[in-house]
Amino acid sequence: MHSRSIVRSAALAFALLGAPALAWAQKGNERPPPPPDNVVPQRILKVFPFDTTWMAVNLNGKAFAADRRPAFILDKQFRGRGFGGCNTFSATTYAMQDRVAVGPIALTKETCDKATAEAERAFLVVLRTSQVWELKDGKLLLKGPNGIITFERSM
Repeated sequence: MHSRSIVRSAALAFALLGAPALAWAQKGNERPPPPPDNVVPQRILKVFPFDTTWMAVNLNGKAFAADRRPAFILDKQFRGRGFGGCNTFSATTYAMQDRVAVGPIALTKETCDKATAEAERAFLVVLRTSQVWELKDGKLLLKGPNGIITFERSM
């Protein structure tokens, strides 16, 4: 085997499997052995579903009124915006891997009934304090210390 091939094989084996594979590759073998069973696989890269409108289904298991369901969309420039149930809102929002951070929320000042205003306030509190996002069974979940918002894709 050519010495450069051995060096390349050794470097690749070390990068992928660690020191035991390096010793194996230096013996002149061309392919590294399979990883041991106790090796934890690397985390799979998760990408947030940007430019998709999501309609809120429930907040902490409590359904939103069908005619006042909040909506949320996040674009690739990290501009989050939507409808809270009464007012429209916007906020700089970062979503990377499985984490999310929502900045201060700018909100219009429409007048609405007390129940709608209270549902919107609760939605915006959970949205603003969300820390983790997850796609589960085609639904988007935003989770934080104040609760979980479950969204469905908008048609």
